[in-house]
Amino acid sequence: MTIQEIQEEIIKEFKIFDNWMDKYNYLIKLGKDLPPIDSKHKTEDNLIKGCQVKTWFHSALKDGKVFYDIDSRSVIIRGIIALLIRVLSGQKPEDIKNADLYFIDKIGLRENFSPIRTNNLWEMVNQMESDAILYETKMNTSK
Repeated sequence: MTIQEIQEEIIKEFKIFDNWMDKYNYLIKLGKDLPPIDSKHKTEDNLIKGCQVKTWFHSALKDGKVFYDIDSRSVIIRGIIALLIRVLSGQKPEDIKNADLYFIDKIGLRENFSPIRTNNLWEMVNQMESDAILYETKMNTSK
């Protein structure tokens, strides 16, 4: 599936909820269902700088696609991580780099989150995009 198709699915899922509290509870469920990051990646070097809550980040390039493992101590942040991984993991670096993550606003994350959670969200997005750019550069220079 394309990044856009996955975003449309997420938007559709969130439309069934009548209020923000129901969406919030859904994010908590997603956070609880997210598999934890492999303990070997849970290091100081893999912490996302700028996040208020400890959030570990690892990515890998496999068969021309980027795969992400991300984890946090906050169940809400884990819910956001689950959405970001669903949208971006397994995609080509170029597609990640050029992605317009409009689902974030469409489901109300930006307007309903505290500044700290919003900052964590954008720090994760920036890290995902930065790694995609690095992988794209590596792929282009190895040709």
